[in-house]
Amino acid sequence: MTANLFDSFQLADLLLANRMVMAPMTRNRADANGVATAIMATHYRQRADAGLIVTESSPVSPQAVGYPFTPGLYQDAHVEGWRCVSDAVHEEGGRIFVQLQHCGRISHPSFQPEKGLPVAPSAIQPEGQAVTHTGMQAFVTPRPLEPHEIPDLVAQFRESAELAKQAGFDGVEIHGANGYIIDQFLRDGSNKRTDAYGGNVQNRMRLLNDILDEISTVWPGHRIGVRLSPENRFNSMSDTDPQKHFEYFAEQLGSRGLAYLHVLEGDMMTKVSTVNYPQLRSRFDGAYIANNGYDLERAQLALANNNADLVAFGVPFLANPDLVRRYQENLPLNEADINTFHGGGETGYTDYPFYGQAQVA
Repeated sequence: MTANLFDSFQLADLLLANRMVMAPMTRNRADANGVATAIMATHYRQRADAGLIVTESSPVSPQAVGYPFTPGLYQDAHVEGWRCVSDAVHEEGGRIFVQLQHCGRISHPSFQPEKGLPVAPSAIQPEGQAVTHTGMQAFVTPRPLEPHEIPDLVAQFRESAELAKQAGFDGVEIHGANGYIIDQFLRDGSNKRTDAYGGNVQNRMRLLNDILDEISTVWPGHRIGVRLSPENRFNSMSDTDPQKHFEYFAEQLGSRGLAYLHVLEGDMMTKVSTVNYPQLRSRFDGAYIANNGYDLERAQLALANNNADLVAFGVPFLANPDLVRRYQENLPLNEADINTFHGGGETGYTDYPFYGQAQVA
């Protein structure tokens, strides 16, 4: 029988109400200490009809922070804030994974402990500017991680994963995409190391494997997801052979019994793609979440062709708290207000109307 977006889905030991995933979207609504706020709990509660919610990125340590007002997960106060979010989703019958992130070179000294340099696999300055508390500032050349420092970075992920369990999440997603530190190690455009963490694909995957080994002591593999972005150029990223390299990564991840592999297909800004994603998907033994510019028609086609098990939606969920109903009943969608995507309060966050309410002005 052909899969349908509105069918339930058995994700290991979790039964999802449908195959729609709310994609992680940074919205910068945490407080100045990185604690998830009450309006964040409301925002996620409103969208709990999604089969699975993956939260916005949550930095795993002070060193991992790269943006203002992002909700961390490395202090007790962070646990309490996120607990309000997970409780809200569970009260509505939803499922929610938290996305664990380290920004690496996509940070700025103003965020770093003692105003130090951001860390990265190699001393390569990304193009563009960092978003800071005082406005846009040029990215700096990061400091390469010393080999003896890598176990500490891995421990940051493990400790954050432990806090995620305390915060009541159903699982964790490891952010290995979009130019942040794991992606910086995976892709050869940003990783020029000559030690055990650079060079061939096996070495470039070593950091992700180390992190997964440690997190698997906290969470079973079927409650851990990984997000990858083989050809996303965001944050000055590149790779010489994304098809070959990411097929290898997918195959290796498939041996771990993970909950899923979540792939941003193509470039995030242009939506252009040259990678054969059905072929990449075939290399992963497990549930595959397709992401990047999907609408209802394209999502149903991907499921019908067995090119995905679940489909993640970003902006449509941002502007439509009842997106599941709207797609299922072919109802018109709210327009997203790009001016309120990042930062602010309830406007453009919790005030998007459900169908039948007054539309956003």
